[in-house]
Amino acid sequence: MRQKFLGGGFIMLMTAALAVGAEPKQIVIDLWPGVAPGEKGNIPEEKFEAPKANEVQPVKRLGNVSKPTITITKPPSSIDTGAAVVIAPGGGYTILAWEHEGTMVADWLNKIGVTAVVLKYRVPRRPDAPKDSPPVWALQDAQRAMGIVRSRAKEFGVDPARIGMLGFSAGGHLTAWTSTNTDKRAYEPVDDADKASCRPDFAVLIYPGGLLDKDKKLKAEINVSKDTPPCFFAVAYNDDGPLMSSVEMVKALREFKVNAEMHVYSTGGHGFGMKASDKPYATWPKRCEEWMQTQGYLKK
Repeated sequence: MRQKFLGGGFIMLMTAALAVGAEPKQIVIDLWPGVAPGEKGNIPEEKFEAPKANEVQPVKRLGNVSKPTITITKPPSSIDTGAAVVIAPGGGYTILAWEHEGTMVADWLNKIGVTAVVLKYRVPRRPDAPKDSPPVWALQDAQRAMGIVRSRAKEFGVDPARIGMLGFSAGGHLTAWTSTNTDKRAYEPVDDADKASCRPDFAVLIYPGGLLDKDKKLKAEINVSKDTPPCFFAVAYNDDGPLMSSVEMVKALREFKVNAEMHVYSTGGHGFGMKASDKPYATWPKRCEEWMQTQGYLKK
């Protein structure tokens, strides 16, 4: 069933077969009413890449995204807390690890009463983009996603003051970038959705990558301040870059007295996401749930 919302220019796709009066299970929304800012149509068609031959648990990789979207899934009404989280899969700004850092995360959030919003942001880096800075279109997509969810909070059944963002690896960088650049959009406003704040109310950074410069300091685009939202970190001790990125950002948050919690697991490496394991690092979702509960984000 397709429905066009007048004035918004968005197409909503109900992917579940719905009975009359049933709650929507999944909604897909185009982020931009037309072509996304700066898009030139110079990348191939969007597709899922074939798994690598040596992968024990194959990663579902989505590539060549030029039409960004958000996919919204609601928890059962009996456990719905009113909180929402925008999910940014990782992939080095080259692909999106769509399943174990995206849809599986949405399933977990729904089980704890949180509306999940999987962000399909643009990848890979465009041929004419600067190679020494992160791709600004990813920030544009993240800010736009936050604005849409907050501006339509009543429609989606969420509390506009409890909308967080969660990211892995490059998606962790994007989450930190979005959370520390909330005073100005990285694009010209499009419609009323861009009048709503793009600041996440809380941020969850799972092995965030690329936060440090060559001097091991936070990069210029990570502008931690007193207005940065509370943050939760989970990282493996044997994942050097993300470990030190997390440490440096926690230090900066502490300077501004911003709440933070960090979990360092002795093993796990990079990219564990929601993959099944009996190792301690696989408990990070439970620790994150406890943190969100303690902070009041999961109140009914």
